[in-house]
Amino acid sequence: QEYLRRYYGLQTEPSWRRKRSDSSLGDRLRDMQRFFGLNATGSLDSETLGVMKTPRCGVPDVLDYTDNTGSRWTKRIISYIGRYTSDISPATVDRLIDSALNVWGRVSPLTFVRSFSREADIMVDFHGDSYPFDGPLGTLAHAFGPGEGIGGDAHFDDDELWTAGSHFNLYLVAAHEFGHSLGLGHSTNPESLMYPTYKRQNQHNLLSREDVVKINILYTRGILPYYYSKTSSSPYYNIWNLVPRYPLLIQDKCNPNLSFDAVTSVGDANMFFKDYLWIKYDQQCEIKEGPVRNFIPKIDSNIDAAYSIPQRSLVYLFKSKFWTMKGSQVRKKPKSIYKFGISKEVERLDAAVHVSDMGHTLLFVKDMYWYNENRRAVVDSKPRYISEDFPGINASISAAVHKD
Repeated sequence: QEYLRRYYGLQTEPSWRRKRSDSSLGDRLRDMQRFFGLNATGSLDSETLGVMKTPRCGVPDVLDYTDNTGSRWTKRIISYIGRYTSDISPATVDRLIDSALNVWGRVSPLTFVRSFSREADIMVDFHGDSYPFDGPLGTLAHAFGPGEGIGGDAHFDDDELWTAGSHFNLYLVAAHEFGHSLGLGHSTNPESLMYPTYKRQNQHNLLSREDVVKINILYTRGILPYYYSKTSSSPYYNIWNLVPRYPLLIQDKCNPNLSFDAVTSVGDANMFFKDYLWIKYDQQCEIKEGPVRNFIPKIDSNIDAAYSIPQRSLVYLFKSKFWTMKGSQVRKKPKSIYKFGISKEVERLDAAVHVSDMGHTLLFVKDMYWYNENRRAVVDSKPRYISEDFPGINASISAAVHKD
């Protein structure tokens, strides 16, 4: 009864109403048998019991309106942050979670960016919340559909033995749970990644055709515009709710003379700007791309410079003025670049970069640059020549990035 209550909406009743309850029990049992392609007898036979004992996802198989299944994110870039299990090293957990998210990123318009603050769309945890697990085996994990609060979060039972190989593979389970985080429900197709029970499968080809079709039905039906039109009283707005006003010609990526206007990093994502925006992950071969205004509203073409401060999850974007981005949100109003202490004769920056271990922010203009000894203070008023401190560079630069 507990299995049917949890996954098929069985309403348990007191003993004095047991006869009526027995009828409901048979109906729910037949629902479960039909879902898994079993003979729908309404009786608890050995085959049905075997399925019930198989480790599985904790999300109900029938639609539960409390978990936001079937809803979707209204932005292209989804931020995430995670905690760790003692079973696997933190670096391995990060790699497996990144890979699991990009199972969906490779076949959809979505891009996933790791957040270094507590503000994230998807929180990965090993566990607790008000939906308890059941110890080893049984329920392995559960997740919530897109939304505020716990919406999008994925939780894993820390009583299980999580691995990167045999036993319960974190990558396989996480890829399934992130399907729920994006709005997908369970599938009756045993070949689907969204089938409820855990199974070993080819890690290089997790998605069925059904999975690919369903995620694209959710995220490619014209609900991701390229310009922001919703009014809000909040000083922040989501930059990813964006509809094209007119098409932009795709850049010639194979042109040996192609240069970038700005380069910066957001988590493990490297962002390259040149009218278009290219996003390249450190450990992924795939590259996301699209017009800059897919992602940055109120900027009609390219930007001049960009830099990030990972410790504070901040990104600064420059084009005559500057915008501050935190997580997946941007301040509504840009501010003057002169707040950085730059001479009023300067109209635009050529490049910018933050060197975390030194606490320096370097702002480049023509053949000179300013630097900031304290990341929260304005730069020194007197610029330095690039050629003096960067031997071999005798002209202006178009972009700069710092990598540890």
